[in-house]
Amino acid sequence: MVSEALMNEGYSVEKAYSGTEALLLLEKTCPDLILLDLMLPGLSGEKLLPKIKDIPVIVVSAKADVSDKVGLLLAGAADYITKPFNIDELLARITVQLRKKGTEASAKALHYKELELDLDSHIVRAGKEEIKVTRTEYAILKLLMQKPEQVVTKLTILERISEDTPDCTEDSLKIHIHNLRKKIKAVIGEEYIS
Repeated sequence: MVSEALMNEGYSVEKAYSGTEALLLLEKTCPDLILLDLMLPGLSGEKLLPKIKDIPVIVVSAKADVSDKVGLLLAGAADYITKPFNIDELLARITVQLRKKGTEASAKALHYKELELDLDSHIVRAGKEEIKVTRTEYAILKLLMQKPEQVVTKLTILERISEDTPDCTEDSLKIHIHNLRKKIKAVIGEEYIS
């Protein structure tokens, strides 16, 4: 639910299901922000927190005791939110932390190689050249650019874009993807969607 809400807001999300997995992920990537659940299997959130450097961490926990919150904030957490929480409150806290870090703009556009997808204006660019896309093509491209190295099935695409384009069917999806490939290739000279 949280990751889906974040992706709907245009954020790119990487998930780790244990503290050890989170450490391995941090060796490969440098996220703008981390949501850290304390109840991670293996390496707990409390033990993982001191190992995270130069990345704002919002602790997400059911622990409501003030001493727990103070201890974690002093140990390096940028913020703390108690479960259960309102998703709008979490999104606001994320926005504040990214603003502090100066990376709020990164949540307003998605990038992949030469492509830029502006989430506010719904404009797709390759370098400075604008690529005209339909509403459905934009929704497809946005989904693909949120996880550019991940294989996304037709069914997943149809499910995820149904809010924006309820009229898209499996047959029309093939046509939309074909047209999107053609438009990107015409500007960039290579295919980005395989």
